Amino acid sequence: MRIGDTWYRTIWPSDDGVAVEIIDQTFLPHVFSVRRLEHIEEVAEAIRTMRVRGAPLIGATAAYGVGLALLRDPSNGSLHRAEEFLAATRPTAVNLRWALARVRSAVESLPAGERARAAWETAAKICDEDVSICRRIGEHGAVLMRKISTRKCGETVHVLTHCNAGWLATVDWGTALAPIYMSHDAGVAVHVWVDETRPRNQGASLTAFELGSHGVPHTLIVDNAGGHLMQRGLVDMCIVGTDRTTADGDVANKIGTYLKALAARDNSVPFFVALPSTTVDWAAADGVSGIPIEERSPEEVTTARGRVGDGALVDVAIAPDGCRAYNPAFDVTPARLVTGLITERGVCAASRDGLSHLFPERGGLELAP
Repeated sequence: MRIGDTWYRTIWPSDDGVAVEIIDQTFLPHVFSVRRLEHIEEVAEAIRTMRVRGAPLIGATAAYGVGLALLRDPSNGSLHRAEEFLAATRPTAVNLRWALARVRSAVESLPAGERARAAWETAAKICDEDVSICRRIGEHGAVLMRKISTRKCGETVHVLTHCNAGWLATVDWGTALAPIYMSHDAGVAVHVWVDETRPRNQGASLTAFELGSHGVPHTLIVDNAGGHLMQRGLVDMCIVGTDRTTADGDVANKIGTYLKALAARDNSVPFFVALPSTTVDWAAADGVSGIPIEERSPEEVTTARGRVGDGALVDVAIAPDGCRAYNPAFDVTPARLVTGLITERGVCAASRDGLSHLFPERGGLELAP
């Protein structure tokens, strides 16, 4: 996507071939900062602290992390340690372990001297594939938006989204935002209700930044306003992303997604989830019991980051000193509340039958590397 006059992906190899560069999302929307990662420890820190975030981008970053580790030590022990170390950074996103397993499969049978190159090439392939997958998700989702536009005789299609599932959460295009970008570019009148998405405010800081950069009309709302807007007929559809989806169609996404799905069902608003097939956990059936939910630092709840008058970015306390806080990063939306899953192969029901129809080669089995 374009920032100013320059086109960017969210991650790319350095010109010297011994590092990877990322857009540091912890400074957005106020500062656009590129960060160079040279060591696996820096990659792990970037994933853990959400300098990079979003399931597809986490996976791509971890794949490059293995490549960096193998540049310095291509032994079996190094490969095993790198995979184990990076897998522990974020527990919910299934792309992380999928990408690590894919790199391991590509390099483990090779001579030591060829491993780093093969890992690097595999990471680059993961990135290119993600861009292609997200583009196709956008195309399939745009069909749904055109149908709503036609039904409304060309009036504005109002979309509500939660968290950030745009190009900053992937390598490019995004998942939930890809249909919005493509619809906007095709001349469909689109307006997006952007949930602020506490506690890290990915909607306010990242989704609003993306949509503004692309010229898509949008309005920032507090997280609890979605139901109110739906009751008044101001939301035509909801689209969110996901970090893990079970084979039966349950969806783990940023905390608060479940409440949006409940409000959408109560108000007959279609609720779609956009996802690459790499986020499907084919071994899991029930999301509530089968998906690990990451619990993050309570300080994310008791503080907030913002820009003050002199331009500095500061963290400020918003709760009394000593106040306890609980901070689950995700919740699970049951398949029964999901109107459909938008994948790279088309739109399907949020069910085992629906996913198996689009991905018959999986047959409900665990996703192989």
